Amino acid sequence: MPELFNAIQVVSDERGTVGQYILLGSQNYLLLRRITQSLAGRIGLVRLMPLSYREVALAPNEVTPDGFMLRGGYPRLYDVDIPSYVYFENYISTYVERDVSEYVDARSKGPFRRLLMLCAQSCGSLLNVSRIASDLGVARATVDSWLSILEASYTIFRLQPYHANLRKRLTRTPKIYFCDTGLLCHLLGVETSEQLRDSEMRGAIFENLIVTETAKRHLNAGRTPRLFFYRDDSKIEADLVDDSDLAGRELIEIKSQVGFRKDFLRHLPVVGRDLGIAERRRYVVTRGADSFSVGGMKVWAARDWLMRP
Repeated sequence: MPELFNAIQVVSDERGTVGQYILLGSQNYLLLRRITQSLAGRIGLVRLMPLSYREVALAPNEVTPDGFMLRGGYPRLYDVDIPSYVYFENYISTYVERDVSEYVDARSKGPFRRLLMLCAQSCGSLLNVSRIASDLGVARATVDSWLSILEASYTIFRLQPYHANLRKRLTRTPKIYFCDTGLLCHLLGVETSEQLRDSEMRGAIFENLIVTETAKRHLNAGRTPRLFFYRDDSKIEADLVDDSDLAGRELIEIKSQVGFRKDFLRHLPVVGRDLGIAERRRYVVTRGADSFSVGGMKVWAARDWLMRP
């Protein structure tokens, strides 16, 4: 009902008070376009991501980081006792059939769904649009358009590389992640803790969890996430550079192992010095149970990291 927005504009201007209406919907790309056309200067936008691990754990729910990785944060999964695979299969079907039907014609629904699978398989990797287009047999411009739809509907997001005025050549290609690890696991066919433990994608799924939950932490505090990754031409890299907090930039290396090895720290001193990040704000996040410090840098247990306020 596009005429609704013009009516709200008239009533809003007549009354002159704030907070008169709350508008929400899953079709963010459609809603945002019409809002900005009709209600520019009269609105405040709030991004509502799936539930964070902290929100679920404080509910309270007995959920481990690994369990949350598998189940994800869609509220319905915690409101109703429904198997994850049933929920996500229906979620994907209704998403493709309903939410994107205006933007993807009937003949393209199959390739669009395969794009979801390819995005899942590329999670945590540099985004190669040309290769995806070749795999799908469609034009690169089509893939760019479909990726924009997936981003606008909070299915995926691109983590941009960190750029700075350094005497190094840095990569300019973004990485791709999912907004919900439950959906990611479903697309990868990972449904149990044993499958997660043995999956060759475990590292990418865990990295996705930490990156996404860090973004939620800032969004839920009213901050705009400013997250990047770092990689130079000599393959020196760090998984996450968090420039969101005025208290100071953070540098994070993400490891899916339960145990700790000193080589986890090998890139942090180099990248930290290049970016001017204090040693006390250089971190490693692992799937271990306990947090501790090594050489002035903190090693975070996943749960402790995810429970940060």
